[in-house]
Amino acid sequence: MVTANKRLKDENINRAEETLARAAAGDQAAFAELVSEHQAMVFSLARRVLRNTAVAEESAQEVFLELYRNLNGIQSSAHLVFWLRKVTSHRCIDRFRSERRRLEEAVDELPEAHVAADSSDPLLTRTLRSLVASLPAMPRTIVTLRYQEELEPSEIAEIIELPLNTVKSHLRRSLSILREKAGRTLGRVEV
Repeated sequence: MVTANKRLKDENINRAEETLARAAAGDQAAFAELVSEHQAMVFSLARRVLRNTAVAEESAQEVFLELYRNLNGIQSSAHLVFWLRKVTSHRCIDRFRSERRRLEEAVDELPEAHVAADSSDPLLTRTLRSLVASLPAMPRTIVTLRYQEELEPSEIAEIIELPLNTVKSHLRRSLSILREKAGRTLGRVEV
């Protein structure tokens, strides 16, 4: 059983590496496979950070256009995922800064997130998403990478190019702010 799982994992890695190599060699179908495989991750990350579906779609397109231009610099399928998260995070922060006034929406007017919630309480899920959306761009990006993408603080620090302790500080402050806001919104919350 363990051997079969390892073999399947190795086959998936080999297929991903093969697709990446074909795309780097100019195979348009292989590049389309890469986009198809990673578009949900890129869009979801952009949507959570930017809080605007149309702008997130535009940003995701820009990320994949940049990927197309930089395919030869991607060393492996693992590096591709890292690169996509890094570029998406940076593009979103840049975009948020440049369009700050346009993106300031009332929290209750935010559209639903693209990714389906795992929570059995949709009202709580919506409230928590709104609270996270109320954070400034950098802390929101860090919280999204930590809890949506399930990255470790060291991975986030590498992606966003910040010191590890700065990432940890953003996380601590953000969670403290979110607890306080949740307490006001939902009543006493123990976390």
